[in-house]
Amino acid sequence: MKPYERKQLLARVEREGATVGASIPETIDIQGDRLALREFVFETRSRESVPANERERVEQAKKNLRRERLQRKQRLEDADIPREEGERLVESIVGIDRALNALSDLGTTDIEREADANEAADRKRWMSFLKQALGNEDSNARR
Repeated sequence: MKPYERKQLLARVEREGATVGASIPETIDIQGDRLALREFVFETRSRESVPANERERVEQAKKNLRRERLQRKQRLEDADIPREEGERLVESIVGIDRALNALSDLGTTDIEREADANEAADRKRWMSFLKQALGNEDSNARR
């Protein structure tokens, strides 16, 4: 591959909006393991939030995808490869970016735990207000 071709391919990878219209690869090899990436992303995105028992798996997948993206980009930058292989690398990198974008905005909060915390904070504010309004600062004093 000629230097100007490599530069064009790298520009495509870094272009803002490169993922617009890009599709998530059906499967991808990451660290020697085959991952059904499209199915994983759609399955994960179909939920309103990521359950607590799945968070670690999703975070690990995102970490592995970032690592694989970096390795593929470095190969594109440094390796002596034909243009066709460079094109395939660009497509896979953009597909990884698309998957990462889809996974990055997932609500990973536990809605039930958040609701309980909000309710407890509301209760605490209400009790504090009542104590001030009644002039009763000592919470242990009973009448």
